[in-house]
Amino acid sequence: MPNISVFDMNGNKVADTELSDAIFGIEPNKTAMHAMVVNYLANQRQGTQSTLTRTEVSGGGRKPWRQKGTGHARQGSTRSPQWVHGGIALGPKPRSYRYALNKKLRRLAMKSALSTKVLDNNMVVLDSIKLEEYKTKTVVAMLKALNVDGKALIVMPEVDAKVIKSANNIPGVKTALVNTLNVYDILNYDKFIVVKDAVAKIEEVYA
Repeated sequence: MPNISVFDMNGNKVADTELSDAIFGIEPNKTAMHAMVVNYLANQRQGTQSTLTRTEVSGGGRKPWRQKGTGHARQGSTRSPQWVHGGIALGPKPRSYRYALNKKLRRLAMKSALSTKVLDNNMVVLDSIKLEEYKTKTVVAMLKALNVDGKALIVMPEVDAKVIKSANNIPGVKTALVNTLNVYDILNYDKFIVVKDAVAKIEEVYA
């Protein structure tokens, strides 16, 4: 089992903890992680783009000139796609881009993403995060004490409004709960900061 240090908010090591091999110690599957990231991004698409077809643009009620004898190409409407202000041929219409991946692949991708953070030494375990008041400076000081540079994902076992709102003001820092974790966020953020109780919940869910 991989061992990892547990720190307090001041950056002091307070203990060691063992992580589950089945979740944090597997060989990362890049194919599964890629499939999950593509799926996540596709599901975020709103699919609301829309263009007007020739039946929806105004005008073009009558034939612009007679069929033969003018020297022009034959035309039936001034709102055909080749005309200025004409309708769009085969343009996008509102649609859903959502699709689902099977449960086995989703679990493999999640375990691979978590194992990647451990292998790259980008996972930080905290004994707890407690704030007495809404204070962004406290979270900034905590990140500095933990030597966290760049983007960071803070994972908590339960909702704590003080932590969430205090961290929201920091560029590149996001908070998440165990039940809202996704592969895209884990890979997208440089540091994976997780509370010890949240680690236990992750192991319980994906064991």
